Amino acid sequence: MTHPSLPPAMPLFDNLLHLEAGNPQVNQYLATLSLGNVPDAGLVYELAVDWLLEQRHSENNYKTYRSELTTFLHWCFCEVAISPKDLTRRIMMRYLDYCQAPPQGLIAYRNVAQFVLDKEWGERLPNPLWRPFLGKRELGRELPYRLSEQAMKTKLAILSAFFQFLIQEEYMDRNPALLLQRIKRPDNKDAGEEAQSFTELQWSYVMQAAERLATECPAQHERSRFLICLMYACYLRISEVAARPGFSPVMSQFRRDSKTGVWGYDIPRSKGGKRRTVAVSQALLDALARYRTFLGLSSLPTPGEQTPLFVRHKAAAHGREQGELNANLGIRQLRDLVMAVFEQAANLVEQDGFDQDAAEMRTLTPHSIRHTGITHDINLHGRPLSHVQADAGHDSIDTTSKYLHTGNSERHESANHKPLDRLHE
Repeated sequence: MTHPSLPPAMPLFDNLLHLEAGNPQVNQYLATLSLGNVPDAGLVYELAVDWLLEQRHSENNYKTYRSELTTFLHWCFCEVAISPKDLTRRIMMRYLDYCQAPPQGLIAYRNVAQFVLDKEWGERLPNPLWRPFLGKRELGRELPYRLSEQAMKTKLAILSAFFQFLIQEEYMDRNPALLLQRIKRPDNKDAGEEAQSFTELQWSYVMQAAERLATECPAQHERSRFLICLMYACYLRISEVAARPGFSPVMSQFRRDSKTGVWGYDIPRSKGGKRRTVAVSQALLDALARYRTFLGLSSLPTPGEQTPLFVRHKAAAHGREQGELNANLGIRQLRDLVMAVFEQAANLVEQDGFDQDAAEMRTLTPHSIRHTGITHDINLHGRPLSHVQADAGHDSIDTTSKYLHTGNSERHESANHKPLDRLHE
């Protein structure tokens, strides 16, 4: 079999039908990058896929966003060998210059699919004819490539939205594209931050919904219940519990320290490729024991146990794990499980007359569980900021401090009885 030729710039994202199945050529490309100058290339790719999947209800949006991300990540990974989290405004300006005058070898003059089915190999492969830039011809003559002002604005808007997603996922802490946009937008930061997490009442309904679903249909929802418990207790991003190229979560990530006897949950690779171990509460250990007992396993995992953390109920229909049942779920499947619990919780809230809470809950996402866990531990459970910082994987205590919430009533109460002169009362 002749090894297929590859295009000079690697397409990364297949169409929506095949995106989550993964692609061996892309996986190999990412693995090579990760071992070289861009160690977090795989993580960036996973986050990009997660963001693109949010556009799956609009095929036109998906294609537009995919095209821009592919070009941008090719430039980051191959042209300048930089991680997106290290971008500055000045470096972003270099990218815009690159897009206005791309290498001639990366310009095509007819639109072709990024991936094609290779009959000899029996799999979808990067199309060797594909190029990231599309030029124009006039009367059979190739015109000089140019990017219109509107196309540049669209490019910046898409990248700005992607960077905002990466900030929410705590992969990066600034938006270099936003700095270059000339359109000023109102600052709704405070409202946005407040809307990212569940209130104490709303979260109680989420837990009730998870429990009710698990009781009514354990075969389907014991898994969902434990997923909710784990993400809340350990402040997990959904990408940290999902299968992805090069990583498959297993039970032995729950580890007991032989010296202290305490349990932790090991996250081998997170934001920026960092590793962290999260302290495990007794309540989460109890939830783990319940879940494992349901699966027919011992109550707690043994060292080195390779049992998948969240197994499929039906064998995969396509992709790397086609036909396998005992395999982990990916990001999209886990997100669907979480959103089903959220919807059930919103319905329960609505039935009890809390219509506004139900409406708010329906705007939240799986990432809101991480925000909620951090917020509750700081403001309700009284955990020290330094402990929460370590478990959340925050680089700075300043990031953790942003989760300190003080409502108007609490501020008034604390101010109501303060004296003007403590020594003269």
